[in-house]
Parts: sequence; C-alpha cells; structure tokens
Amino acid sequence: MRLINTATHNLGEFIGRQVPEYAILSHTWREEELTFRIWEDRRTRLSYAQKKGYIKIQKVCRIAARRLLKYVWVDTICINKESSAELSEAINSMFAWYREARVCFAWIDDFEFNASDPHNLDSLGDARWFTRGWTL
Repeated sequence: MRLINTATHNLGEFIGRQVPEYAILSHTWREEELTFRIWEDRRTRLSYAQKKGYIKIQKVCRIAARRLLKYVWVDTICINKESSAELSEAINSMFAWYREARVCFAWIDDFEFNASDPHNLDSLGDARWFTRGWTL
C-alpha cells in the first residue's frame, strides 16, 4: 500500500503489519486530478501546484497532520493505474483500506457551507459525492 507523507508529500510503500495509521480521502474525480506518475517525481509534482488536484491533496495532508496522522491514502495518487495488476489489486483491497483507515475525509467540492443560513445544509444531499457508485 502506498501512502502520502503529510509533511513531505512524498510517497512511501508499506506492506502488511508495517502499515502506519493513515487517513483516507473519499472524493469524486474532477478535472485537473493528478496521477501516480505525476506525483512520484517531486519536480513534476510541483509544476502542477496550481491545479485543483494538487491543492486537494495538499489540504487533506494538512487536515490529517492536524489530527496527528503522518500519512494519507488518495486513490488518484497512491495507485499506479498504468499497471493493470496493481489496479486490480487495489480494487480488491479498497474495502479493507477504507475499513482500516483511522479516519476518512469526504471531499465535497460542490457544496459550500454557510453558517449564517440555517437552511444551507438542505442542499448538501445534492452534492455530486452522494451520487457516486458507492459511498461511505
């Protein structure tokens, strides 16, 4: 299992009992998502720093670090989808990875909370995240 270090943003690989506590990100794919290939090379990764996918990863790392978690799992980055064997293994392991995460963060980018509007939460169910193939 690959995980993103919340401090360095570098990828680490962990096997079996060596897997540390981690947060996991549940999100819907959008434009400007980054991939494993982009993320694994620091210089290439930094050239995408203004893209929405990069900003999403950066923010989830910050949130996880505030909860004293050193690692995050995000499917777009932690799975090399160019490898059919790895993709297949990831699909078969996904349920366990979600179950074993210390915390799961849902990234709902098409809803903006407004504390001054008591009815604001009524539209949360319209967010794209709730229409995905499976949710938490």
